[in-house]
Amino acid sequence: MDKNSVNRTNIIGAGEVGSAISVDMNKASIHKTNSIFWDTKGNDILGATSLPLYGAFVSEEKCQLFGDVSGKKMLEIGCGSGQSLQYHGERKASELWGLDMSENQIEKTRQHLAACGLTAQLICSPMEEECGIPEDYFDFVYSIYAIGWTTDLEGTFGRIASYLKKDGVFIFSWSHPIHKCVAAENNMLIFKKSYFDESWYSVSLEESTLTLSDRKLSTYVNTLSKAGFVIEQLIEESDDEIMQLRDSDFAQKAKMLPVTFVIKARKL
Repeated sequence: MDKNSVNRTNIIGAGEVGSAISVDMNKASIHKTNSIFWDTKGNDILGATSLPLYGAFVSEEKCQLFGDVSGKKMLEIGCGSGQSLQYHGERKASELWGLDMSENQIEKTRQHLAACGLTAQLICSPMEEECGIPEDYFDFVYSIYAIGWTTDLEGTFGRIASYLKKDGVFIFSWSHPIHKCVAAENNMLIFKKSYFDESWYSVSLEESTLTLSDRKLSTYVNTLSKAGFVIEQLIEESDDEIMQLRDSDFAQKAKMLPVTFVIKARKL
């Protein structure tokens, strides 16, 4: 069977969504597909996750990973529509920088921050590529549900380490890989794919297409270590209070297994 014809599971929320097809890894093609997705319907289809939420059922208000950011230089990887930069700007960060692969997202961020009376240095580029961001400069680099879009995790973590000062902090969240393997069906949780499968796939959602890979948690941990980070915190637990506010199949799933993970790491 031709590899491109192999259907595979894609899970968003509590269930399977869209038609996922295994694809070969091609950076240029993936960047083009995903930038078009976010330039057009990305926000309409997937919405926008931003601080104080790290993702489904995990919040900064509960975790307190950043602490006091007043006077700190902040860089966001995958700045989306700008709400997380606003969050830190309102907490008196001294400099705001944002990076995103989508021109449309960059423009949304610019307009949103202007409406909030804030400014930021904004750069449109894939996170894997050299794009003029200063090195040994930032106190914090962070990414809210965006790091998984990289086509080169090792290269991305290496660049992020270069942007940070010594002892600078990198905080990121993403969909938990075990969540991407398990679907809710008939009041049961059923494994639909191998946790160890990190191959690339494309999925069609509302006439748009995105391309991703579901990496293992150990892949993130080991790649951070290789880039010169030490992990200070790994958060997998869902917040009971948030789950109670959102009584849904997804919340029921989150009571049984992690759906979001957050890592706080420090540059050595």
